[in-house]
Amino acid sequence: MSRIEERIKSWAKESGFDDCRIARADVAGHSAVFHDWIGQGMHGEMEWLERGPERRCDPRIVLEGAKSLVCLALNYYPGEIPFPEEHPGGYRIARYAWNDDYHDLIEHRLRDFDVKMQSLGGIQKPYVDTGPVLERDFASTAGLGWNGKSTMQIHRRLGTWFFLAEILTTLELTPDPPFGDHCGTCTRCITACPTQAITAPRQLDARRCISYLTIEHKGPIPMEFREAIGDRIYGCDDCLDACPWNRFAEESREMAFAARGEVFKKQLRDFLDLDDDAFRTLFAKSPIKRIKRSRFLRNVCVALGNTGTADDLPALEKAAADPDPLIAEHASWAVTRIRESGSI
Repeated sequence: MSRIEERIKSWAKESGFDDCRIARADVAGHSAVFHDWIGQGMHGEMEWLERGPERRCDPRIVLEGAKSLVCLALNYYPGEIPFPEEHPGGYRIARYAWNDDYHDLIEHRLRDFDVKMQSLGGIQKPYVDTGPVLERDFASTAGLGWNGKSTMQIHRRLGTWFFLAEILTTLELTPDPPFGDHCGTCTRCITACPTQAITAPRQLDARRCISYLTIEHKGPIPMEFREAIGDRIYGCDDCLDACPWNRFAEESREMAFAARGEVFKKQLRDFLDLDDDAFRTLFAKSPIKRIKRSRFLRNVCVALGNTGTADDLPALEKAAADPDPLIAEHASWAVTRIRESGSI
């Protein structure tokens, strides 16, 4: 590793990233798999993945003259506790969304990083889950963990609890060697998936995934998945939780990822009282804000239909009269579920 790579990795550490590796800008190793996945429609309603798939597979199309990718990892693990302090229980939110939106935090760091790399004579394009880059492919090529059987990236020190970001650059950098696949014969993530969305090792049908259904999917939750969603109201961590590599995970130093108290003090039915303004205020700067009130309360109603009691019926019956048909339909479904469950 030359002095320039050492300097870049030192900058990454100074910027708060937990690991930094370098890949060569080339055609992604799983480009054919990606094209096949799109062709089978497994991306569901995520239409942006269909646009310019060749760009996603070759960073040299995204940035003319690109020679390297700086691949970065940022730990967001809030600790072993499944729920934050003072949380009354009854619902789960994926850990990455417990507080501020990681896009905002990481993009700020990437801008500063770019300025430093410009001093080396490079032209850069930084991304954090926002650009046409098969980031897990390049992270694996660079030795920044490996792609697990759940399709989630796994890191030997961070487990599954980290964000990826990358900087495409015209700088010719020495690539790092891959770390290799260390899943072995383990299939815990596949077994753990509540909706069997992992149809084979490293094959995810997003249309069955709870994270997709509660975040990206815009319409009604399909009946076949409502019970399996259980008490999850935004995302799902089950395949990540199941990974044995998490025994090495350490809590993140970044306080912006710590649980937001005003959210987690609420009981599940309390969310049904949120109007648009209150929703935007409660989830300001949170990734949850982007799915808007309609989809969020849809998810809340499904969770109440699975876990609710007679105490939740007044709030649900009020929600069943909501002018938003997506909320009203799921609230009515939840009312019926609770009444038929014999818990009243």
